[in-house]
Amino acid sequence: MKLMICIVNNFYTPEIEKEMNKKGYRMTELSSSGGFLKRGSTTFLFGVQTEELATLKEDLKNTCISFEEKKGKRADAPRRFTSFVLSAEDAAFFTQGSPS
Repeated sequence: MKLMICIVNNFYTPEIEKEMNKKGYRMTELSSSGGFLKRGSTTFLFGVQTEELATLKEDLKNTCISFEEKKGKRADAPRRFTSFVLSAEDAAFFTQGSPS
């Protein structure tokens, strides 16, 4: 399993949220501000199986391009999104009643 951290330009945020939900991706949206990729972006966390990673990246790209065609413009930013992929194989799950 992989965790994709995807920092999206706010121009695309509603469309990505809608389309990725329709496609059945498991994700969490984080609204934040900071200096990493400047203001005007939203961070999505996607949990995805390793073999689905390429499809997710392609779906994100196609969603942005389709949205631009629909709106007749592109975001006023140098990038649509930036993504990082981390291994989630060693994720620890803490539940109620864990042994002491």
